[in-house]
Amino acid sequence: MEPQSDGDADRDVAALTGAMKRGDEEAYRRFCELYLPRLLRYLLVLARGDEDSARESLQQTLVRVARHARVFRSEAVFWSWLTVLARSAFIDHQRKSIRQRSLLERLFSLRGPPSDPGVADSEARFEECVRRALAGLIDEDRALIEQKYFDGFSVKEIAGRNGATEKSVESRLVRVRRQLKTRILEELNDETKC
Repeated sequence: MEPQSDGDADRDVAALTGAMKRGDEEAYRRFCELYLPRLLRYLLVLARGDEDSARESLQQTLVRVARHARVFRSEAVFWSWLTVLARSAFIDHQRKSIRQRSLLERLFSLRGPPSDPGVADSEARFEECVRRALAGLIDEDRALIEQKYFDGFSVKEIAGRNGATEKSVESRLVRVRRQLKTRILEELNDETKC
């Protein structure tokens, strides 16, 4: 197969981006085949090898590509636009992570030992409700929550360990969190328990 000339590549990019702008699913599949590995490598360099940050930034980049799709006449200009979107998504992800970490640090630094015995009793009651709600889960759901929130595994790591897809793990986490929330609230509202 002979290499494409710049003119051929530019025509291909114009056709691809035009179809993407129209919302053509096949064009997005083709875009993913051609550009996802390259964008991921770019983001891995920005993230200094942090694969989770790179993949999260890649997801946000794809959202931005879909949201701001337009026609490009040059492959070089298209790639430049993609790197701007990727860099912006990466920076936003980093800022969000810093804000979350900072918030958690402030919350934990503000939380001293309770001076009011009623507060200590409330916290102990809440912790008991959480323990009971966790104990009421089926083993697989409890293991999922423990892996995510106690062991600190990422969704990707959990999916790999359990032979599941990331989407299915996310879906299960949403369902189990809702179930836990409902059980905890029911127990907190029932004065005879906890």
